[in-house]
Amino acid sequence: MTTATTHTTTADATRATVQKYLALRLAGDTEGLAALFADEVDWLLAENPVVPWIRPRSTAAECAAQFTELTEHTVPEDAHASVDTLLVDGTDAVLTGHLSGTVRATGKSFAGPFALRLTVEGGRITRHHLYENSVSIAVACTP
Repeated sequence: MTTATTHTTTADATRATVQKYLALRLAGDTEGLAALFADEVDWLLAENPVVPWIRPRSTAAECAAQFTELTEHTVPEDAHASVDTLLVDGTDAVLTGHLSGTVRATGKSFAGPFALRLTVEGGRITRHHLYENSVSIAVACTP
């Protein structure tokens, strides 16, 4: 197998895993998400003490639980996310788009762009770095 073929095959596998991740998030399948994350995950999301679902995580179960915590603290009907771009290079993928929602406790909304960097190794997500409008989310969480 040539290097170009190996790279394409790896990129195809990464793309398939990312698409599975998006489908599981959309379905709210935390069990499926837990199985998709590696046992240890390089998780990065800027800490924000006023946002209850934003905290350090490192295990598959903790990473999958972020979805449940997000839905507990926000209004599911108001949650929207769109992916504008999905770039894949070998084991790495970057998604960009927009997200919005409403915090249940305050009734305040948040919105903004996001970028998500994922790394897939052996069919499991080993890196999850999310960059989002944390100021907008913090303001929405503050009474």
